[in-house]
Amino acid sequence: MNIIDLHNPKRVNREPDQTEVLFNSGNFEEQGFLVKHVELRLYVEHIDKKLGPFSLITSFVQTDKGTVEMIYDEGYRGDDSLNRAVKFLISNLGLSALILRSIITLQSKISG
Repeated sequence: MNIIDLHNPKRVNREPDQTEVLFNSGNFEEQGFLVKHVELRLYVEHIDKKLGPFSLITSFVQTDKGTVEMIYDEGYRGDDSLNRAVKFLISNLGLSALILRSIITLQSKISG
């Protein structure tokens, strides 16, 4: 099962402009799901002359039971928005919350 949890899935119907892998060992279990791969993806949607790039940053979590891509952050976040988001996640224990949120989404789609 592949889930794109965005109001408008067409926003991510192309290759991301940049990706950062956060986890790739494939041996982490959470609530009966084997988490194989976690990454953040950057899609630059447009560039404003004053504000700079409008960034859509999504999380992508791959498990043994499916994948989930959902919004992590969006807005005018500057030129290095993806790297700053990765540093924030790693330094503030956000990776665990991101994985749990994705697992909950998968559980609701599978059981619903």
